[in-house]
Amino acid sequence: MNVIDIHDVWKTYRGGVQALGGISLQVPQGQIFGFLGPNGAGKSTLVKVLTSIVKPNKCQGTMLGMPIGHKPTLAKVGYLPEHARFPEYLKGREVIQYVAGLSGVPKSRARVKADELLELVGMSDWANKKMGTYSKGMKQRIGLAQALVNDPEIVFLDEPTDGVDPRGRKEMRDVLEKMRDQGRTVFINSHLLGELEMICDSVAIMDRGTLVTQGSIAELTAKSQRIELDYQGSLSPDLTQRLHSMGAESAQQTLTIYQKSIPEVQSIIDALRKEQVTIARVQEVRQNLEDFFISSVSTEGVGGTQN
Repeated sequence: MNVIDIHDVWKTYRGGVQALGGISLQVPQGQIFGFLGPNGAGKSTLVKVLTSIVKPNKCQGTMLGMPIGHKPTLAKVGYLPEHARFPEYLKGREVIQYVAGLSGVPKSRARVKADELLELVGMSDWANKKMGTYSKGMKQRIGLAQALVNDPEIVFLDEPTDGVDPRGRKEMRDVLEKMRDQGRTVFINSHLLGELEMICDSVAIMDRGTLVTQGSIAELTAKSQRIELDYQGSLSPDLTQRLHSMGAESAQQTLTIYQKSIPEVQSIIDALRKEQVTIARVQEVRQNLEDFFISSVSTEGVGGTQN
C-alpha cells in the first residue's frame, strides 16, 4: 500500500519560477523514504504541497488514502521543517506540550507524551532547560520530538540531522528505525547521502522540478554491480581473449565483471588458476548512493527553481 500516491503535480511561483513540473510519486507504507535532490530541485516545495503549506497549481492523488489537503488526514501527519525555530524562552518540555496543544492532544496526555518523546530523542536531562541554551543539534532533537507528538502515521523530516554530531546522528537513525518498526512512514529530505544510504528502504531523486528516478537503492544501483578481481603476473593473449569472451574487462592488473554474482565468475577464477595466475582479491562492488546521485542529476546550475 502507498501512503502517498500523487500524479501531475505542478507549482509555479510568482514571476514564472517553476518549482514542480508534473511530479508523480509513490511512497510505500511503513518505509523510511529518502527524497533527494540538489539545492533548488523542488524537494521542500513538494513537501509543503503535501502538507498544505503551499497551494499547487495542479495536484492529483492521495495521502493516507484521502485527497491532498484533506484536513482530518493532516492530523495524522508530523512535520519537522528545515531550519525549524522555536521560542528561545520556552523549555524543551514546553515546546513539545505547546505543539501538543496545537495538535489537539489533551493536557493530561500531553504531559505523559512529552516525557516519552524526550526519552526517545535523548533529551530528558535537558527537558527543563530553555531552548536558548540548546545547541543546534539539541534543538533538532526537540524538533523531532514535536513532530511525533500527535502519533502521526507519516512524518516529514526536512534535514533532520542538520547540525547534529556523529554520535547524535547515530542516535537519530536509531529513532527513525524505531518509528519504522512501529509502522510509521518516515519521509526524509536530506543532503547527507551516507546517512540515508544506511537507513532508507527506498529513495527518489529530483532535479529541476522533475522526478529523475525512484526505487530501492539496490534497484537503482544494480547496473553498476560488478565483481573486481585483482591478479598478479601477466595474462597471455589467449587467456585474455577467453576472459573477454566470459565478460571480463582487464585493466591494470584488475579484471572487472559487471552484473554477475561471485558464483557466476567461478569459471573466470578457474581459468586464471589453470594458467597459474595469482589472485590477490575478489570483491563485489556497486555504486554508492552519493555516486549514483551525482550521475543522476544535472551538473549545471539550478537557476529558476525553488527548494
